[in-house]
Amino acid sequence: MAQLDDGDLASVSGQGGIYLSGDISINELGGPVQNSYFGSCADTSKKCGARLAYRLKEGGGWMVLDEIRGKFSFEGLTLRVRAVDDGFAGDGQLFNRDVLEIGLPNIVRYDSVEFKLAASSTARPTDPGFQQTDIIAVEMQGDVILEGNLLVFPTGNP
Repeated sequence: MAQLDDGDLASVSGQGGIYLSGDISINELGGPVQNSYFGSCADTSKKCGARLAYRLKEGGGWMVLDEIRGKFSFEGLTLRVRAVDDGFAGDGQLFNRDVLEIGLPNIVRYDSVEFKLAASSTARPTDPGFQQTDIIAVEMQGDVILEGNLLVFPTGNP
């Protein structure tokens, strides 16, 4: 390794982006919210874990990932900005903007990951008129291979 002065540094080019590795734990023991719906994972009469609610259209119902908990580890997730101005059967030329490119890591290791996919009448279980229908319960343990890139297209005007 050698120190570079400003002139030498100006001639150096590299790749932009972020390379991430890590372990993420989500509510392994239950969330901090204690009410009639949420509680400790040891209390079988309560729901435990995080909740993510999303609406597909204004005025429509809610899809939720509920009781999210567990741990996953990954190495080699990358984030960078990429210009899309060609390809996509000509659609890229029309788009002609930057997108966020998420480079998927080769292996993601799941350790006791659980969640439920459900339909809900409201975003929060504490909202009036709350009703929820669980569609599928998922439990994951082990390694999953992820390959390729995920492109996130911005909408609206910044």
